[in-house]
Formats: sequence, structure tokens, C-alpha cells
Amino acid sequence: MVSLEGLVAAAAVLAGLGLLAWRLWAGRLEVPGDWGEEEEEGIPFIAEDGSGRCRLLCKPSALAQHLMRSLGQSAALQGGRWLWPRWPRLQMLRQLLQPPEPEPAVARELLQLPDTGLVALDWLVGPRGPRSSSSGGGPSSVLLLIPNAAGKVTGELLQLGLRALERGFIPVIFNRRGHNGCPLTTPRLQPFGDPGDLREAVTYLRCRHPAALLLAVSEGSGSGLLLAYLGESGSSSRLAAAACISPIFRGRDWFEAGMPWLYEWPLLLHLKRGLSRYVGSLAEAVDVDRLLGSRSLRQLEEALFCQTKSHPTTWEAYWERNEPLRDADEAAVPVLCLCSADDPVRGPPARSLPLELFCSSPYFFLLLTPRGGHCGFPRRGPGRCWGHEAVLEYFRAMAEFLRAEERRKGLPRPHRRRGPAVEPPAFTWQRSYTR
Repeated sequence: MVSLEGLVAAAAVLAGLGLLAWRLWAGRLEVPGDWGEEEEEGIPFIAEDGSGRCRLLCKPSALAQHLMRSLGQSAALQGGRWLWPRWPRLQMLRQLLQPPEPEPAVARELLQLPDTGLVALDWLVGPRGPRSSSSGGGPSSVLLLIPNAAGKVTGELLQLGLRALERGFIPVIFNRRGHNGCPLTTPRLQPFGDPGDLREAVTYLRCRHPAALLLAVSEGSGSGLLLAYLGESGSSSRLAAAACISPIFRGRDWFEAGMPWLYEWPLLLHLKRGLSRYVGSLAEAVDVDRLLGSRSLRQLEEALFCQTKSHPTTWEAYWERNEPLRDADEAAVPVLCLCSADDPVRGPPARSLPLELFCSSPYFFLLLTPRGGHCGFPRRGPGRCWGHEAVLEYFRAMAEFLRAEERRKGLPRPHRRRGPAVEPPAFTWQRSYTR
């Protein structure tokens, strides 16, 4: 039986196809996101399948030089000409029209939080073949996958997790309160940039895998959570490296500018469908009629977190606490941000990319391509997304750099010991790595 969400999405897709066909016929299909001033900045790489020339924008350092060599030699950034990446909105339509693939086998864990709330951790265990012993981050690296802010686990995110599984990573998906079937046991959901629940999950992963490198990658608007966590945690984040695919850097501007309806309405319906299961408990905290009657993601965000019954707040005050980059200067973990200039969801690069951050911070790296859409980065052949290969290559390069520095400085490598479990020390980057 087809769900209401599926019917509405199908209608939106058909209407969008008609509009796009007319614009293509009329010759007026514009690619959002002109290079402008960004074209001359960054270090160019070999052109990829029709995506144009990728550029790496970062502050010079030993780590940056190593990353430039690794990405420059990566097959993920090499290829021939292809026209498909030139149409980012058609890529979004394809993502909506594409029939769902068989979901991989997962083992779910429910993690109880200090306030008795729950988050879910889904460990990917199949269906791909046996793990490779030559993974990017080593066979024991744990890769935490963070979905978008609506909690929707897309096919692209699952594909990345399965590619990582093949290469020896241990992929696990972080599901927020009330998202993706995770029970909502408190009348409280996780705000856009509140990293409290993520911190509890990372602490648990660190204790469960004390000898492993912890890595994290986020998709789309879910990057707001990861960036906020890295800034707020600083050198105590326990992560060795992080990556953001098509991140949203400025949350308030993003909500206020409005999004393409082909992107917004399916996510809005997905959120309402999930929240409708918890109307009884949410009624204690919010106006449920206003919540389910929201006609935009901004209205829903305000109904959930600003217009509450017990602690109402203003839209301005909410974003003072939830902007992803509010503590970016405190981040002390390398972060690769994979972005496309024609991303129709994030908006034009001139106002949506914080280029000054990548020029001033030694921990932030921007891999910018003129064509890739939103979380698409399509390519021909197996895998379909060259962005996934670039992210996994980045993690491999980070692990390789760490091992080389440990050998050079004679630092002891962590290893398992028998006996009672002890709290492992927090991972911290050496400041010299980024000079």
C-alpha cells in the first residue's frame, strides 16, 4: 500500500519533471551557484566526470600538504566528461524517483541518556561481502554516520556505510530521539545544533571500542549537529577526523531563505509522519495542531523549539544556541567539507560558504567542485557517488598521517589489555600537525 508521503512525493516529482522539461526546452535552465570569486581560490585538482575542476581551500600546514597529495592521487577525482552532473535539480528528482534498494542488515542498540531519553545506534552488518583488511582508517576504525536534520536515512548515506563496511570500517548510524523508529520517551526532541545527545553516543562508542579510531561523517543538514559538536567539544571530542557532505553552515539563514520545494516538502512530510506517532507525549510541551499544520521547515522548527508551553523563546535566541559554527574557532579535529557550487539546497556559495573559516583555521578543509548537486556528486560506473570515495580516501589519509607522526615521534600506539575496562584518554591532535 502506497503511503500518503509517497503519493505526495510522486505528485511533486511529476510536477517538477514537467517544469524542468519546459525550462530545458526553453533553454532557461540555470545552474545555481556561480563560481564568482571562489574560482581563483584553492588548489585545483584533476577534473572529474563532468563535475569540473575540484579545488581544495585550506590553511597551509603539514597536514594540508599530506591531504593534497592523497586527494590529488585519488582515482575518485579523476575521470572523463559526463553531462549528468550539470543538472543538480534533475539529480534531486532522480533521488526521489529511485525505488528504494533492499535495506542492509543492521543491529540496533538503544542508548539511554541521562534524562531517560533514547537515541538509536544502527550497526551495519551486511549485505556486502567480507571486509577488506586494507581499509582507509584501519580494520578497527569506527565510522559514525549522521543523517540529515530530519533523521531521514537516505540511500546515499546507506551506500556510503556499505562502501565503508567493505573497506574494513565499522559503520554505525546515529538516530536522534524520535527519528527513524527510535522511541520518544521524553517530550523533547533534539534541536538543530544541540550536540548533547551526540556527545553521549560518542562517549559510548569510545568505551565500547577503546582501541579504535573514531571517525564521523554527516550528510546535508545533519552536518549542523556535527559541526556544533566539534566546536563545543574542542580537543575533547574523542574523534580522530570528521567529514561533512554538502553541509549547511549557517542554520538560521538556511531556514529563512527557504528551500527548493522538491527538497522541503518530502522532508516536511517525513518529519510530520514521524512526529504524529508521539502526539500524546508532545502535547505536554508543544501546540500539536500548530506543529502538524506547519507549511515549512521553519514553521515546524519554531513550533517544536521556540513556541513551547514551558520555556518559550524567540527565533533569535534559539539560533544563538544552535548555529553550527558558533564555536568553530574551538574545533581541534580535522574536518573535510565536501561542497558543490551548484548545490540547490545550500544556496549560492557567495552567501552560504564561510570561506574565511577555511583560510584561517588549520582544521577545516573545503573540497569544492562546480557541479555535484546536493549530496549527489554523481559519476558513471559502480558506486555512483565519487564523493563517497573522496571521503573514504580522506579518512585513509588522516590515519596514514597519524601513523607516520607516531613513528616519527616515537609515540606509543594504543592496544588492548586484559583486565577491567578503564576510561580511555581523550584523543587530541598534536598542534604541530596543523602548522
